[in-house]
Amino acid sequence: MSLVMPKFDDSVIVRSAEAEIIGRAPTTIRLLADSSSTGGALSTHRVSLTNGANGASPHHHSNSAELFYMLDGTAQLLSGEQVVTAERGDLVIVPPGLAHAFAAAPGEDADILIVITPGVERFEYFRHLERIAYGKVPPESLLEVQELYDTYFLNSTTWNNARS
Repeated sequence: MSLVMPKFDDSVIVRSAEAEIIGRAPTTIRLLADSSSTGGALSTHRVSLTNGANGASPHHHSNSAELFYMLDGTAQLLSGEQVVTAERGDLVIVPPGLAHAFAAAPGEDADILIVITPGVERFEYFRHLERIAYGKVPPESLLEVQELYDTYFLNSTTWNNARS
């Protein structure tokens, strides 16, 4: 068993008003702490989805686990071959290598705190997603940076059926 020993000297404090916000309704991402600010221990962000909006498409991380804590609302989460409905106060942790995705449940809003550990520099990934959303770069450009962000996209019939 390996143990990640993060190296950072002070507490990380991120004030809500100072967090960078990516996107706009129906999907907004509040960037909280990147791997470099936590000595590699974790990366964290908050995703707010309105009215059944999609969050992340099916993907997996080779080296990191991902934690989803439901701050409010109701979400659907793909975890392997099952779709889990999570509500306020629920926690879902997906281990490295397992396919996952998330979205607000149909007709619902969802506010989710997401933590990836060990951390990966993710802020630039979300900025890249924003550039795709605004048509500045093509969606295929994500395929070129999968390894950089430890985010490998895949197809999931289970997820597609649940979201159709």
